[in-house]
Amino acid sequence: MSMSIRIRRARTQALLTQAELARRLGVQRSAVTQWERDAGTRPSVEHLSQIACETSVHFEWLATGRGPLCTDDDAFVDAVVVQDYARDDLEGRVLVALRRITPRKREAVARIVELLSS
Repeated sequence: MSMSIRIRRARTQALLTQAELARRLGVQRSAVTQWERDAGTRPSVEHLSQIACETSVHFEWLATGRGPLCTDDDAFVDAVVVQDYARDDLEGRVLVALRRITPRKREAVARIVELLSS
């Protein structure tokens, strides 16, 4: 199965339109369309990682076709919260919400938090 088909499958399984996935990644819908075409362009590793997060599929499966398709949502969130990023549930909630917004809005949120913390 080609990467373009895996991207389309991940998006449709997550019940996202091309436009919604594009909005969440901060790209144009035409970029998602290109990624889902057999002869289209391939996403960067950063975008591929974002697609995996937004659609709750394993990055390895999306990038290579190897391994299982989906993650266990609870295990995925717990791994992120416990091992790598969040110190507590509140930080975890903020990170989950932050990952759902566009990069432009993330920058605005970061500036607000920085202002509040000084």
